[in-house]
Amino acid sequence: MNANPESFFELVKFAPRQRTAFLDFFSIIGSFFKNFSFKSVTATITLLAELLGCMLFDTPVTPHGQTLDLSGYELVFCDEFNGSELDLSVWRHRGVGARRCGFNAATQARAGNGELVITAEYRNKGVYGSGWYTGAVALNRKYKQGYYEIRCKCNGGVDFWSAFWIQADHPYDHELSGGGVNGAEIDIFESINGRGRSSAEYNAVSSTVHCNGYDDDPDHIDSNIVGAFKVGNDISANFNTYGLEWTEDEYIFYINGVESGRTSFGSGVSQVEEEVIVSLEIPDEVLYLDDYSTCMIVDYVKIYQKP
Repeated sequence: MNANPESFFELVKFAPRQRTAFLDFFSIIGSFFKNFSFKSVTATITLLAELLGCMLFDTPVTPHGQTLDLSGYELVFCDEFNGSELDLSVWRHRGVGARRCGFNAATQARAGNGELVITAEYRNKGVYGSGWYTGAVALNRKYKQGYYEIRCKCNGGVDFWSAFWIQADHPYDHELSGGGVNGAEIDIFESINGRGRSSAEYNAVSSTVHCNGYDDDPDHIDSNIVGAFKVGNDISANFNTYGLEWTEDEYIFYINGVESGRTSFGSGVSQVEEEVIVSLEIPDEVLYLDDYSTCMIVDYVKIYQKP
């Protein structure tokens, strides 16, 4: 194979996340034999099997990158939801009204006793009529480069999905986004809980960057799925942290303080302030009976920046 693997990637039609798994696979093999120890055999074999699965079947992998280091950062925002209700001087209910197969409503996002709880349920007499309801909140202030972290329990069940993401004003406009430099959507995490998935896939999350203007097709949103990553526990029963370090050069994603993936996809990272969003997303179709409900529980949202 050519020393440059790009031609091979094109030949086998690897997605960016599969390309990363390919390079990691051979890097880990080389490192293993260079620093061989019997203690590392099982862990290395397990990781290599996951990377091989990602290459062949695009399955989730366990984060195995660097450990989060916040040296040089200072905390600029923290909400632990200790009040009796959502602080509307800090947050706002986002996208209220019709959304996909139902509605976003302020009634579905409540804060208090140290938690933000966003509930998805069927309401016979909701503010917009009968139907499926869920909620989303966004910070009133926008932010640029820094480290963003949420500690939460994802919703259980399927169809709905929990998400923590940031979004510019015009990430999908070909001219205004400029390939992401003038604004992108960065999905720090979205829970993967669709129908037909294995337990390993269910307890995994994905990270994605969306923009427009990276190629010559103005009608096609340019997207890079950084990867699907195993969290290591039941994500609906346990609190986990999901983070993004947005630097001048790239986006680095973390799960429980371990790097899960990184990318500089697009024409460069966003250089504009973006909206910070927590949401329990509603799908295009809900197949549950009307008495079904599920919720996302948030312990805190924190943002760090360098002085």
